[in-house]
Amino acid sequence: MTEVGCLAHARRKFFDLHAANQSQIAEFALQQFARVYEIEREVKELATDQRQAIRQRQTKPLLDALHQWMVLQRQKVPEGSASSKALDYSLRRWVALTRFVDDGQLPVDNNWIENQIRPIALGRSNWLFAGSLRAGKRAAAVMSLIQSARMNGHDPYAYLRDVMARLPMQRASQISKLLPHRWQPV
Repeated sequence: MTEVGCLAHARRKFFDLHAANQSQIAEFALQQFARVYEIEREVKELATDQRQAIRQRQTKPLLDALHQWMVLQRQKVPEGSASSKALDYSLRRWVALTRFVDDGQLPVDNNWIENQIRPIALGRSNWLFAGSLRAGKRAAAVMSLIQSARMNGHDPYAYLRDVMARLPMQRASQISKLLPHRWQPV
């Protein structure tokens, strides 16, 4: 599988650096990231091929110049400094961070999916104390149903309430109609 990076994570390293030190390096990098995100706002609703063409024409030269600038700055800053760490993070992941430029289907970052899985990731440590492996599996199944209901545009509470009421009378051969992507409220 091809690695895809998250430009927002790279940006965050420079944001934190600027917040802590008012770093000129961080300030310049943040300005360049802002330009990339501005282009992305403009192309968000376009067709994939149009988005890719604009990324190639506008974003690629911007990112190429940013990469050259980062390499130059990295040679100037001391090893182990906060600036070197922010620069190294981006430079080590540059190919993955900029992969979106060559593929109009890829998002500029993975913020959307991270926000979708955050509740599950936060609950993960709590599930270690579900009581038993069986209880943990049940909790995981319920959380999957809740998230699937959300992703299909349903209110999870209404979905689960309806499914639990219908389940005892539902034919075994018709159980699949209660799955979130097929469910129709009565």
